[in-house]
Order: sequence, then structure tokens, then C-alpha cells
Amino acid sequence: MRLEDYWGIGPKTRDLLAEQLGVERALAAIESADTRALVDAGLSQGRATRILRRAQGGEAMDVLATRDTREVYKEILDLAGEYALTEDAASRIRILTPLGAREEMAERIDRILEARDSWTALDDETRAAVEDAFEDNAAGGELAAVRTALALSEAGVSAGVFEPIADLDDEALADAAAALAGLRSGGDSIGEGADDRLDSLRDALASVEDMAATPESVAEEVQSGARGPDDFRETLVRHVTSETEVDVTRVREAMPGEATDAGDFVAETLRSLAGDLRTAVDEREVEVADRLEGTIETARTEIDAAVTAVDDVALYVSLARFADAYDLQRPTFVDRETVAVENARNLSLVAGGVPVQPVTYGIGDHDLGMTGADAPPRDHRVAVLTGANSGGKTTLLETLCQVQLLAQMGLPVPADSAEVGVVDAVVFHRRHASFNAGVLESTLRSVVPPLTDEGRTLMLVDEFEAITEPGSAADLLHGLVRLSVDRGALGVFVTHLADDLEPLPPEARVDGIFAEGLTPDLDLEVDYQPRFETVGRSTPEFIVSRLVANAGDRSERAGFETLAEAVGEEAVQRTLSDARWTA
Repeated sequence: MRLEDYWGIGPKTRDLLAEQLGVERALAAIESADTRALVDAGLSQGRATRILRRAQGGEAMDVLATRDTREVYKEILDLAGEYALTEDAASRIRILTPLGAREEMAERIDRILEARDSWTALDDETRAAVEDAFEDNAAGGELAAVRTALALSEAGVSAGVFEPIADLDDEALADAAAALAGLRSGGDSIGEGADDRLDSLRDALASVEDMAATPESVAEEVQSGARGPDDFRETLVRHVTSETEVDVTRVREAMPGEATDAGDFVAETLRSLAGDLRTAVDEREVEVADRLEGTIETARTEIDAAVTAVDDVALYVSLARFADAYDLQRPTFVDRETVAVENARNLSLVAGGVPVQPVTYGIGDHDLGMTGADAPPRDHRVAVLTGANSGGKTTLLETLCQVQLLAQMGLPVPADSAEVGVVDAVVFHRRHASFNAGVLESTLRSVVPPLTDEGRTLMLVDEFEAITEPGSAADLLHGLVRLSVDRGALGVFVTHLADDLEPLPPEARVDGIFAEGLTPDLDLEVDYQPRFETVGRSTPEFIVSRLVANAGDRSERAGFETLAEAVGEEAVQRTLSDARWTA
């Protein structure tokens, strides 16, 4: 396969990777999803991530059918990445994609929830030790992985997600760690501490080279201590050995047979001695490198196992921490086309610290076991969602999008229970505050083609009336609902024009979210749980009531009271009375 065969790699990127990594290494980095290698080669983090997402996800990335769907996908990855134990784990999380087969989705969820059980079973001290093991060895590479594995073993973790760590040979890994540390820079040089003899030779060489840099001062000092010309040679031997700890024999062998004067004699001796030591260092480095490489080769299977185990533990414990933080649960995958949730929470709101009212909702043929008026009907593929402004309609669409994407990425979902049928495209379209023909055309080009393509589609469309005239919007939305039904799609369409959509096909229903009044602080009080097969109302009297109560002066209040007469003065007064009574 050629580099340019991968999505996102054009001629310039191909040439960069080929120059920095070589074609074979670059191909291997892409196939193994090695973000670090691509970034080190010169790609930006974002570009490397996009290339690897497409390389890993393939056609499954087509599930992200619109810009807003992709934004939800990226936000999910950002939230999960905040719980990564290492930057490498964060990089692996950033390239998680929707999966192509339901079995793969279920398998990944099983591993994450097993990891969560393992993680939450640890006491605080052991959790801290695990986190420290990864933090202390965050540089990446084989040595960091081996040291992390040893630290995890010392922490005593062995069950569940940590079981592969317990299966490693600690003694072999300890020898491997020493050898890998010794062969620093990928074997280009031997690190300090790898061999005592080599360290001693290097220290001696450094000392001799320092002396050789100023031979005149050495000659003067030796001459001052010599008892005459005949004692000069032995005094030099004693001086050099005391300053450098070089063997006496080696010093004597470095001395020249003849020299014109004392300065030349010292300079020649030190030059010769430095050359001799340099050769000794080089020879010893080769010997030590051979020994260390032999140790590494002997432990190769254990090293590779440690790298794989540490990478997997880092990824799945990171995802486990994410699942634990948001109380994510296992969805049930079904052959039927449905998305249904019980007590679902919006991840974005939870992450922002906003109090969340869990919502139960569903479309399609679900079987969550819910009963009574709070259970969504099971015989509608499409719902038209109506109700109060700021009533959480868009948030509900986003929550359904999050659940569908999380499930198809093989991640647990933010709901007590959920039933999910796998779809080929998620069409999420938020309300955008623009009103022109260009926006309408681009929106239709975005949301219609996935319906006309072969495959299963989930439509989550917010307020068409925001991008065209209300009358045209109602006609277009009615057509979109019918098209969704005709094409066998699932869909939730948010609108304030429900009364203009009749008659809907029997496979579609209208649900409503209701504002219930004002709080004592005059905030709008909304029941975010939709009521099924009921048209919700925007209840403008609540908004006008708040404006009347908060009017800055008599003139402003009179203006808002005129609006109160228009929407129903009695309702406004009743709302204000209820708010005061509650206070």
C-alpha cells in the first residue's frame, strides 16, 4: 500500500513522512495508530489525528454524516481524553472511531466496564500508585513501558484489566530495564551506570583530556615537585595517577622515548594517554553494547508483552475513569431500528456542572421494560418534538446523538439503560441563527442525501423554521418527516410549528415539553421530560410575567403590561401570584 492511498495524505504529506520516517516506518505508524511517530515527523496533532481516525475507522466514519454530528463526536473524545493516564493514551482516545460491527462494539464495552470494575475495586493508595506509575514513565517507548509494568507489579495490581501485568516475568523485565536504560538513544551510546568499568574509563579519559588541554601548567607542577631531572618521569606518573586514577602501567606506556623538553614530554604523554583511553572506551562500549543487546534479545518476548499490556491498561483504565466519572452504563444492541433511553443525562451539561434532570425517551420498536405514561410509545419511528423555549429540546437531540455515537464507538452510555439499533448515518442538525437561501440550501444538502442513500439513518433535526419562512418551513418539515418514514429512518424533529404539520403519517407522533411556571427567583421552571403524543407549548406568559416583574421603571413596566394583555393578562397575573406564593 502507498502512503497516498490513505485519506488525508497528499503529495506534500507523503514526501514529509517519507523523508522523516521512511515509507515502511510511516506505513507501520499509520497501521498501528502511532500518533507520536507522525507528530514527531512534523505533522500537527490535529492532522495526524484526522489521518489516523480515517485509517482506523474506514467507512464507519461515514456515520458522522453532518458537521454537528462530528462536533458531538469530537466533544465525546475531548471529555474522555480528560481522564487519560498518559498523553499516549489520550492520543489513542482521540482516534477512537465508530466501529463497523456490533460484535466489536459489544467487545469494547465489555473491556471498558471490566476495567471500571478493576479500577473502582482498588483503594485510594493503590489508585495513586497506578497513576504515579504512568506519570513517572510518561516519555513513551520500550523503557518507559517496562518501567511502568514493573511499577504496576510493585503496586500489587493483578486482577481484571491488570491481569496481563501479573503474567509478566518481573525478573526478566528488571534485567531488560537495565539494558534498555544502558542502550540509550536507541543503542547509539551506552548510558552512565550500565557498566562500572566503562564509567571508570570515561571518567579517566575526561580527566586526562582536561589535563591535556593545559600541558604547560602540568609540566610546571611536576617540575616543582621533582627532585631533579631523573625524578621528573616518576613524578609525572604519580601526578597523573593521583589526578585521574589511571593505571600506572598505562601511564608509563604512554610516555615517549624522547622529548626536546619537559613541556613536550608532558604534552606527548597526555596526548598518547588520552588516545589510549579513547580506544579503551570505544572497545568497552562495543563489549557492553553486545552484552546489553543480548540481554534485550533474550527478554524480547517479555518486553513486547509489557509494551502491549501497558498500552492496553493505559487506554482501558483511562476509559474506565471516564465511564466512572459520568456513571456510564452498558447499552443493549438490538436488531430492530430504535434508540431508546431511560434516565439519560447529557454529557455536556454534566461536564459543565449543570444540574441535570434525567430524561426517558425513545423512538422505534424498543423494549426497555418501561411501563405507564412515562414510557415512550413503541410504534412510532419518527417524533416531532415541541414545547417551551429553553425547554431542553435541542439538548435532548444532542443526548440521543451522544448515546448513538457512544454505543457505536463501543463506549458505555449516559443512561440507566438504553436500547440501540446500529445505524449507517447519524444526521444531527442544530438550530443555526441564519435566515437566507444559502443556509437553507446547504442544510437540505446536508440532511437529505443520507436519507436517500441505502442504509439506516437516524435524523435529529432542530427548528427548520429558523432558516426559512414559517409557512415554507412547515411544508419542508412535513416533507422531511414523510421522507424519513418512507425511507424507514428513525427521526426526532424539533419545531414550534407542530399544528401546521397535520396530518402526520401514522408512523410519526408529536411529543411536548412544558414550562410549568416561574421559580421564586423568576427563572423559568421546565419539566424537561417530554410528554408523549402531546403538543408542548411555549407558554409566553411566563416570559412576559418575568419581564413585568423585572421592569426597570414605570414606563418600561407599562410596555410589558401591554404585552401581557396580548398574551393573556389573567395568565400573567396568575403566574406572578404563584411565584410570589412559592417564595
